[in-house]
Amino acid sequence: MKTLFKIIIVLLASTFLYSCASTEEEYVDIIAATDQAILDETLNLPVNDFNYEDINLPNTFFDNDLMREDNEPNNNRTRNRGATLGRVLFYDKALSQNNTISCASCYDQAKSFSDDRKFSVGFEGGLTARNSMSLANSKFYRNGNFFWDERAETLEEQVVIPIQDHIEMGLTLSELEAKLSSRRKYKILFRRAFGDTIVTRENVSLALAQFVRSMVSYQSKFDDGLAQTNDPRRPFANFTNSENRGKQLFFSPQTNCAQCHTTAAFIGDQARNNGLDAVLTDLGVGGVTGNNNDLGEFKVPSLRNIEVTAPFMHDGRFTTLEQVIEHYNSGVRNSQHLDNRLRQGNGVRRLNLSNQDKVALKDFLLTLTDRTFLTDEKFSSPFKTNN
Repeated sequence: MKTLFKIIIVLLASTFLYSCASTEEEYVDIIAATDQAILDETLNLPVNDFNYEDINLPNTFFDNDLMREDNEPNNNRTRNRGATLGRVLFYDKALSQNNTISCASCYDQAKSFSDDRKFSVGFEGGLTARNSMSLANSKFYRNGNFFWDERAETLEEQVVIPIQDHIEMGLTLSELEAKLSSRRKYKILFRRAFGDTIVTRENVSLALAQFVRSMVSYQSKFDDGLAQTNDPRRPFANFTNSENRGKQLFFSPQTNCAQCHTTAAFIGDQARNNGLDAVLTDLGVGGVTGNNNDLGEFKVPSLRNIEVTAPFMHDGRFTTLEQVIEHYNSGVRNSQHLDNRLRQGNGVRRLNLSNQDKVALKDFLLTLTDRTFLTDEKFSSPFKTNN
């Protein structure tokens, strides 16, 4: 009741002031102040938008190979106000049927927008079928397909699928539109982002995709070293001997790690079968396409911030980096669908890493942690209370 009373007072005041305003500029200022007062009731948004559209990326991110991986479409370029709306939507539990789950419930910023549960919990307590993959550097995945099985052909498609899922959030898109339309703040945010107060599923999709694409991680210890050398294969002065050894192994033909986790984003360029199972219990991409050549293939996630994204793999079977490294060292299972990078003749490549090499490889992976990204306010919840 107090909140409603405050808004009425602001609106009455703005009407009175408009009657006294002598110029259009004054009227615009009054409307802006009224809008900000309404937003301030529930949101902690800066008067001047955070910078999402013009990120000061290091030169290494303008490498031609990485630029070719950029999946941002021409019809949905990231803009500050679009991403701001996306941020509010991302953290709003109103996007679920019973107001208990937001996108952020399964994608935690402190965990590089992943979930530390093996399977995420939906709006009625049900569990998802797969682990929540980190959203960091989603912008740099060439084919633009999303989810572990790549069933979404674009990020714009992906961001609204969990909202409609009967386990995750449980809303139809019609219900979503009606629900958000009843909230005054969204009329303001949609008008600022898209020039229209009408809440549409299309603009929900565009705004959420803009926010997710703005999640670029580029301020790790590795990035500092790369900026000094411009060559990931040369020793970094800011690395320990073990970290440099691990980096050498990562980029070497012995491990072929960099063949799948490519570019400075350390993300895959296509789905691959990494030998988790000889007999498949999850068909992966093959279950979507119906193509036997795709069986057991899964999207290759970014290794950025891998220190905080456990558990690992699509089914969360590995809880430690040591287990992941040992899988590629000695645990890859052979099958007709195994990726060629993991083959040796008709069998499986074994890395033959020493214990010291395994420690070094882990030490290198830890240099990909970007503490700034994990705590940056512009990616955090804008809500003043636990909405």
